[in-house]
Amino acid sequence: MAARGKVIITCAVTGSIHTPSMSPHLPVTPEEIADAAVAAAEAGAAIVHLHARDPETGRPDQSPEAFARFLPVIRQRSDVVINITTGGAPHMTVEERVRPAAVFAPEVASLNMGSMNFGLFPMLARYRDFRHDWEREHLERSRDLVFRNTFRDIEYILATCRDNGTRFEFECYDIGHLYNLAHFLDRGLVEPPLFVQSVFGILGGIGTHPEDVLHMKRTADRLFGDAYRWSVLGAGRHQMRIAAMAAALGGNVRVGLEDSLWIGPGRLAISNAEQVRQVRQILEGMGFEVATPDEARAILRLKGGDRVNF
Repeated sequence: MAARGKVIITCAVTGSIHTPSMSPHLPVTPEEIADAAVAAAEAGAAIVHLHARDPETGRPDQSPEAFARFLPVIRQRSDVVINITTGGAPHMTVEERVRPAAVFAPEVASLNMGSMNFGLFPMLARYRDFRHDWEREHLERSRDLVFRNTFRDIEYILATCRDNGTRFEFECYDIGHLYNLAHFLDRGLVEPPLFVQSVFGILGGIGTHPEDVLHMKRTADRLFGDAYRWSVLGAGRHQMRIAAMAAALGGNVRVGLEDSLWIGPGRLAISNAEQVRQVRQILEGMGFEVATPDEARAILRLKGGDRVNF
């Protein structure tokens, strides 16, 4: 079970997968991202996982300047734990991707644990019209794109953030990524408790069958024992089902419009907070309590919101 029976809800507010034409509710501008993060926290999210976008086109933007437009606003309005992506978007270099975490020294940053095919192109069949030229290209390019996260890249991110006290959400899209993380643990380059985010349902990674969820959990248990805290996210329509399975196994959960635009069959979520409220209802219906930001800080041994650079 999650420490003291408390389950950490992470909300991934906007991401870089979905494009503005897919949902009118996807946060794009700094104001929308800040408002969505604060509302998600008020609904019960202890952590918000953040990307930035160009406010005019919605295109992913990994410049520190883009993050600077909303990070201080969120911190002023909420005590939520802020998690900055180092994944950015699959076409970016690792040097681009790590810059916001290096500049702002957040409590948490995400870190992808292996290179992979990252297939977004099936979404082309679901949408006919796109408002911006980059959207169709973004999806089409994923047919022939490897999301690069080599051992050197991972070492580079770890070394860049070594002295700023940031801990990591280790994003593991397949079983091999768990073994990669174990390698870095064996070398002493990462420290427990490891916050392992198992990702289900991205084309190129592990699937969404219950056996896939169990396989991830069993493998992580064998590799890390009590040295890790497990969380999951399910892509698209699998979001809440995967969350419920993981909670029953003692895991933490992640929701948000980065991972799914939906709240039910054929129904777009109108906000990140709506998804947080839904998963919270599931968790509390199963008898779990939801962790506050400070409880999440204690569970994950974070440095505290007063030691960030924003």
